[in-house]
Amino acid sequence: MLEFLSGYYDWIKAIHIMAVISWMAGMFYLPRLFVYHAERAVVGSELDQTFQVMEEKLLRVIINPAMAVTWIAGLTMLAMGAFDWGSVWAWAKIISVILMSGFHGWLSKRRKEFAAGTNTRSGRVYRLANEVPTVLMVIIVVAVVVRPF
Repeated sequence: MLEFLSGYYDWIKAIHIMAVISWMAGMFYLPRLFVYHAERAVVGSELDQTFQVMEEKLLRVIINPAMAVTWIAGLTMLAMGAFDWGSVWAWAKIISVILMSGFHGWLSKRRKEFAAGTNTRSGRVYRLANEVPTVLMVIIVVAVVVRPF
């Protein structure tokens, strides 16, 4: 489908991997920030404002662009025929990436709650949430590298 890009497949894959690393770094860090924000910052305090700046910049400068590049590069490779749609591993990866994107959206909503001073979730909730990207990342990497199914 995208034959004109065939000579660039390795470059597109490299960009995809770098974007995934950046996206995952942010997805691991943001829930951890939320833990400390929920447990230590009083709404309206200087610490609350500091956390809000950190969270907003992490999303706007790192996580959102990294997710966009991950999807663009991934869809480009998909259009180049990188997946065997008859294999379970490809579906496991795609479903997990969609779930990761949904979790990204959930984190974005939580950031808006912190910004509005309306967070009602405890640090414990965010500690548990911090495990979601880890589990999804393990599924994705095993599906793509090991292809056990």
